[in-house]
Amino acid sequence: MGEENINFNSVEQNQTDDFLHLESIKEDWGGDGRGRMNLSGRYTAISEKYLPRQYQFIDTSILPVEDGWRVSGMPDNVPFGSRRSLTWHNCGASTSKVVLPPHFEAPSGFFTADLEIFVLRGAIQFGEWQLNKHGYSFIPAGVKVGPWKVLGNEEVEILWMENGPIPLKYQNATNDHPDAKLDEFIPALDSKLLPWNKTDTVQFEVSKKKYLRKDSNGGGVWLLAVLPHYDGRHSMIQSYNEESYCLSGYCDVGDFRLAKDWFGYVSSFTIVPWHRTDDGCLFFVRVDRDLSKIGTVLSYPR
Repeated sequence: MGEENINFNSVEQNQTDDFLHLESIKEDWGGDGRGRMNLSGRYTAISEKYLPRQYQFIDTSILPVEDGWRVSGMPDNVPFGSRRSLTWHNCGASTSKVVLPPHFEAPSGFFTADLEIFVLRGAIQFGEWQLNKHGYSFIPAGVKVGPWKVLGNEEVEILWMENGPIPLKYQNATNDHPDAKLDEFIPALDSKLLPWNKTDTVQFEVSKKKYLRKDSNGGGVWLLAVLPHYDGRHSMIQSYNEESYCLSGYCDVGDFRLAKDWFGYVSSFTIVPWHRTDDGCLFFVRVDRDLSKIGTVLSYPR
């Protein structure tokens, strides 16, 4: 994405009570922003600039840790956590690995941007809901949630996904914002209870998929189980933006081995190498386009 797009969407000065009515970034594959994921044009932990039509694979376990992290606007008595930044955009959208300490507590309120949470380990309570390992929540901007509390004597590790189009902040509130999209709220989804279904693309037809959330434009969030002895045979052209996190096992992509705790960011129209695995793997995946439509994923022999 060009520098002019980044400047146009830098709306720090517009962070007012009108945060629910700001337009999302148009996707760089031609979408109109209805999905509100803002995955286009992101920087990553291994690139200081956006790299169009390229894939980037990141070992999250060796990334630098930002200690003393806390959501902007939270009270000073809320304990600090830590964060490893994975991807981000100047508009405020970002994806991180966040660790919250045992005995962490924070008051109820709402956020000024859509937030997605996926628990990697540990357990956390917010309000009357609890998320355990591989639990997922989608909290639209303006929906009141909390109070928050880490459960047990161990820290909790979370994929923390702020969807923009402004930097996420906490606001103290006793009620939902009147214009909050409550119909999209997913309080606590236990992915272990969901059935496995078929995938949308011929390249992964022998694999299995669990939808966690589907956007209005057909993109969304899911778990992908790639079965042992999978062989994609060819490279692929991916006409969309994707983030993926390996939860277990491994998948060889060209000369790279995506194993547990590796993360991938693939920008739109990227040629991604041949996929294969002997032992199988499980991925958490976010995509900003409907993959069931013809032309979004193309086999590319070469």
